[in-house]
Amino acid sequence: MKKELKTTDGPAPKGSYSQGVVVGDFVFTSGASGVDPQTGELAGDDVVAQTHQVMRNLGAILAAHGLGYDDVVKATVHLQHLKRDFDAYDAVYKSYFTKPYPVRTTVGSDLLDILVEIDFVAHKST
Repeated sequence: MKKELKTTDGPAPKGSYSQGVVVGDFVFTSGASGVDPQTGELAGDDVVAQTHQVMRNLGAILAAHGLGYDDVVKATVHLQHLKRDFDAYDAVYKSYFTKPYPVRTTVGSDLLDILVEIDFVAHKST
């Protein structure tokens, strides 16, 4: 059985998907962009500002189920400019976690007017 997660602290879906779902002890988030949920605008025009907003958006979805960044076990990351932006994005991303870091896949993708998109899989310990 799956349960939908919703929060007004993260951007509302702009299509037929949920912000997150809970299945058993796992939480799966949709890919989040750097859109500020209060303004509906991108948080900035560089990968640093957008990555910070992505992480805040994902943090809000996790918090809707009582989880935090330390509960994340897997991340998938899409960067519009993989070679150009990897180091700057990675520095921001790293600042939200403690070791051991989640496993992660980072790929270059053609993103529509955004620089970074991230989704998480998190586990709720019992």
